[in-house]
Amino acid sequence: MRLFRRRRPIDDDEDVTQLLPPDDEPREEEERPRRRGITRRILLGVAKVAVGYYAFCVLMLVIYRFVWPPVTGVQLQRRIEAMASGREYRFEREWVRLDRLPQQVPHAVVSAEDGRFYTHGGFDLVEMRHARRGIAAGGRMRGASTITQQLVKNLFGVATRNPLVGIIRKVYDWALTPVAEFVLGKHRILELYLNTAEWGDGVFGIDAGARHRYGCAARQLTRSQAAGMAALLPNPHVRTTRNTGAYRRDILRRMTRRGW
Repeated sequence: MRLFRRRRPIDDDEDVTQLLPPDDEPREEEERPRRRGITRRILLGVAKVAVGYYAFCVLMLVIYRFVWPPVTGVQLQRRIEAMASGREYRFEREWVRLDRLPQQVPHAVVSAEDGRFYTHGGFDLVEMRHARRGIAAGGRMRGASTITQQLVKNLFGVATRNPLVGIIRKVYDWALTPVAEFVLGKHRILELYLNTAEWGDGVFGIDAGARHRYGCAARQLTRSQAAGMAALLPNPHVRTTRNTGAYRRDILRRMTRRGW
């Protein structure tokens, strides 16, 4: 019984390539459209999530025109950070209407954070040009965010130094700021900002901040104390009423120049 077959000799005129095993080119050509299809579906899914979250934020802005936010993005972030580090987290917040605050409180915050708040449409183009020129001249990067942009970040974003997350957050800030200006209006924007801004570890809102920093309600803040509260923004974890005396006096001078 013959177990092995003798190999057939190859003629000189025979095409050797026909005897070789088929290459992988047809398989690769079939794989490319499939990979492109997977990539397309992933990108489409990401786009749907992004658009869906944007629509959700717009809807919430309409709701926040009439009701207080039950929780904000930054508040959720601080709670998660505390849980991850295993430390106790105490949450302090008290809502207070803007009309019930002394005028020096919003005046101090506007003077410190957004001097053109009442005249711009959500973006301070003058301050943005100053910031751009400073960077071009090799100076230190300065913030040009308006109160409206900071409110959007507080409500729907996170406080982060991660470049990628920061870019995504900035895109949403820019997309939602005009909507916030249109839906909420200046009065409600300032009211929400004062009640959602962070004034310490787990301390949110001007009333809880005033009690935490000065031991009094926001309605009882003096002109100097209101400037002291504004001087803590936007980094209340580092700034205190003791190390911001010079900035507090600068805010008071700004208020005086405005007739406030």
